[in-house]
Amino acid sequence: MKTKNIMIVGVGGQGSLLASKLLGQLLLTEGYDVKVSEVHGMSQRGGSVVTYVRFGDKVYSPIIDKGEADFIVSFELLEAARYVEYLGPEGRIVTNTQQVDPMPVITGAATYPENLVEKMQNLGIKVDAMDCLSLAEQAGSSKAVNIVLMGRLSKYFDMPEEKWIQAIKDCVPAKFVELNLKAFALGRE
Repeated sequence: MKTKNIMIVGVGGQGSLLASKLLGQLLLTEGYDVKVSEVHGMSQRGGSVVTYVRFGDKVYSPIIDKGEADFIVSFELLEAARYVEYLGPEGRIVTNTQQVDPMPVITGAATYPENLVEKMQNLGIKVDAMDCLSLAEQAGSSKAVNIVLMGRLSKYFDMPEEKWIQAIKDCVPAKFVELNLKAFALGRE
């Protein structure tokens, strides 16, 4: 199997580490060779964060180069646009429509770009955008955006839903499993 590449991008504190751990766990149980990178970025300070997940028969490096990503999973809209050059020709962006103002916007030095989904689509990019924050809150916690996104991503994988559910049970503390299963189901719908 050709190596598949997934980039998880967002802002520090949004749960990208759990998302990459869940994906890694799922793919390992499916028998793939998996490499998950460390989180790159200023995660402690609300800065841009990137995690790479690569899987296939044999994976030699955890790094994804520009033009190689099969999926970019984005926790925040501007982060999706920031990393679009990493998307491969047949790639897809799965993104939350939430907007988190970066420091230049907060300080007034810049404005948040408008119509980012439309702009990416106008470039011929396949974008699956949804309000994951509202769905996470509906599931019981705004912190479940990551699992809503995993639910949405799961629609593009030929793996039984039960395997994703088991990966959630394996990676999430027991007291949060029910909430996360709701978030996953809402994202998948």
